[in-house]
Amino acid sequence: MKSFLLIALACLALPAFSRDKTDVLVMKNGDRITCEVKSLAGGVLRVELGYVDGTLAVDWLSVARLESTGLFRVQLEDGSTFSGRVITPDTLSAVPVKIEILPNDTQESLTVDKSKIVRMTQTSESFLERFSGSLTIGALSSKGNSTTQYNVGSDLAYQQIRWWSKVRYSSNLSSSSGAETSTRNQVDVAAYRLLPWNNYFYGGAASFLQSSVQGIQHQTNLAFNLGRYLGNTNRVRFTVLGGIGWQRTNYEPSRATLVSQDVPVALVSLGLEAFRFKKTRLDATGVAVPALTDPGRLFYKTNLAYYLKVFGKIDWNFSFYGNWDTRPPPNFQGSDYGSSTGLSWTFGNR
Repeated sequence: MKSFLLIALACLALPAFSRDKTDVLVMKNGDRITCEVKSLAGGVLRVELGYVDGTLAVDWLSVARLESTGLFRVQLEDGSTFSGRVITPDTLSAVPVKIEILPNDTQESLTVDKSKIVRMTQTSESFLERFSGSLTIGALSSKGNSTTQYNVGSDLAYQQIRWWSKVRYSSNLSSSSGAETSTRNQVDVAAYRLLPWNNYFYGGAASFLQSSVQGIQHQTNLAFNLGRYLGNTNRVRFTVLGGIGWQRTNYEPSRATLVSQDVPVALVSLGLEAFRFKKTRLDATGVAVPALTDPGRLFYKTNLAYYLKVFGKIDWNFSFYGNWDTRPPPNFQGSDYGSSTGLSWTFGNR
């Protein structure tokens, strides 16, 4: 597990890429800003100015005109995705603002209402410039019972026009006087591709878990999923996935004679992302995993993270994780859950 953390941290050392700051934003109040447009997500347009240190957050709904020569990956409410340059054609003040997408291939240009654009990410023909990610660290100490808790997390994402992939690592350590130190390490890897039907996608996922509380030395999950965006706006993104998979768990041999289990599984997953301009962000995921060969046995996993903007690309966050098994082997715990808080830093086009 430590090697995954080292890889993730090494990825954070990737240099930040920039292009000329020649994009133009015209706001509804008449302000004109020359900048470099980085990304749009959750109703927040992130831009960089040559004379300002850091990234500025601009309310997308307050933008009246956008002119850019940069290349972007653009996603609409209906799930359709394009790669090209964007510009606001001349329009009357009483007419909803339109954005024209100019594909960089033989496709014809497309004009849509600005409000229909839910995500826009600066992209490039360069492989390295398509990466983005984050790093989270936190610690807690209490003198009363000599309690110490550490948590580290990182993720790295790669975006193409119709597919994307992500690697996420999280590690928790908790120690207290009179109690055994507990550790939990998890790595999640996923890759998905949009289907020809808007808002539908498919892909595969793998996760690797170690939990001293549940006596799990190594747990491997592999799954194939089909998903759909049930809601996809500038404020909320709601997804559902379903699929089949396989789970192998190696338990600590000192607790029982049972060493490992192989279980075919099904899975249903719900994901919710909610945003509020310049304020907060919520990212919650719940996964139900019933065992196909052991009727009545259910594995359930959840991850919840709440982010509050501090400044620039620094957020304060509170997170909760949980892992349950309704029918664990004898002498083993059926649950492992906890919470943590810390600071997060993002890099790339986020």
